[in-house]
Amino acid sequence: MAKASDVVFVDGVRTPFGRAGEKGVFWKTRADDLAVHAMRGLLDRNSQLDGAAVDDVAVAATTQQGDQGLTLGRTVGMLAGLPKSVPGYAIDRMCAGAMTSVTTLAGAIAFGAADVAIAGGVEHMGRHPMGFGADVNPRFVAERMVATDALVMGSTAERLHDRFPAITKDRTDAFAVQSQQRYAAAWAAGKLQPDVIPVEVNTGQGWDIVTTDEPPRPGTTLEALAALRTPFRPHGRVTAGNAAGLNDGATMSLLASEDGAKQHGLQTKMRMVSFAFAGVEPEVMGVGPVPATDKALRKAGLTIDDIGLFEINEAFAVQVLAFLDNYGIAQDSPDVNAWGGAIAVGHPLASSGVRLMNQLAAQFAERPDVKYGITTMCIGLGQGGTVIWENPNFSKSAARKAA
Repeated sequence: MAKASDVVFVDGVRTPFGRAGEKGVFWKTRADDLAVHAMRGLLDRNSQLDGAAVDDVAVAATTQQGDQGLTLGRTVGMLAGLPKSVPGYAIDRMCAGAMTSVTTLAGAIAFGAADVAIAGGVEHMGRHPMGFGADVNPRFVAERMVATDALVMGSTAERLHDRFPAITKDRTDAFAVQSQQRYAAAWAAGKLQPDVIPVEVNTGQGWDIVTTDEPPRPGTTLEALAALRTPFRPHGRVTAGNAAGLNDGATMSLLASEDGAKQHGLQTKMRMVSFAFAGVEPEVMGVGPVPATDKALRKAGLTIDDIGLFEINEAFAVQVLAFLDNYGIAQDSPDVNAWGGAIAVGHPLASSGVRLMNQLAAQFAERPDVKYGITTMCIGLGQGGTVIWENPNFSKSAARKAA
């Protein structure tokens, strides 16, 4: 009989994130090659691991077509140099693709069906815009299951403003500036670079190496944000400045059972405590992290007060603030997105879940006073996902000093 096991997050990496479109740094780079770069970088960093010991690979993408289709877990694994004996598959849960890759493989590890696995995601929104080529069943609108614009993420964010009038545009703009400033400070301090894998790109006039993220705008001001148009509604509140952009990028993570990590000499950056996904009305999909977090906390026997660090995907500032207001957390809390978030660095849909984990794991190493942290995100079509992690560096004495 398979032996149940605790699941550990060994390591995680990502490519730099680029802006989608013809002017973006990855315009001439294949989507699967972005994922290959990330996987090779992950394997190089953990070179003591024999590739044949990887039991499975899951790679997510939201728009699975062209160079972003064809069972990415299998094809990317082969292209990255894993032995042909290593299987793989693809996952789609829109924005939570990489997060679902992690939780799905974690389930296999916890059950005892795997000891070592690779989970990640890729999104090339320049080549594959969200929903491109999809044939949405007409019943969704004809039978009034959803509003006609429920698949327009910006419109769902505007509805969150309607539902929570205390979340004003001024507050979301202030949060956006904070995200840009925190990201810039973290980058200047060298906190983000260790997990970024350089990517060689064809510029059309030769080759170059991309080592930095393209989306950040560190000079963003409240005055500049106030002047931006609101494309989803006349006199609305959601703008390009207080939302994540359209981006290209890939992430990969290495997971293992505790015994598997010891057997292969792998480190433990985090231990998985619990995870949960929840559904909400698609028209207000941004509130999804709240019921997902409540569910994950119940499964773990914890409360929100037990959580010391938060990595919340910033699809829209209003969505993050809805989460924080629900739990009575200040929007300028230093424990929330301490190194900035998707509004600054970008949100290549199915890859973002592992970026959150990378940043939480790095903060755990600096914060032995914190025992638990969460990664959480809203998901298109009305869902939320949350993973609770335990800090292996936790020290009771450090916690007492910080209290």
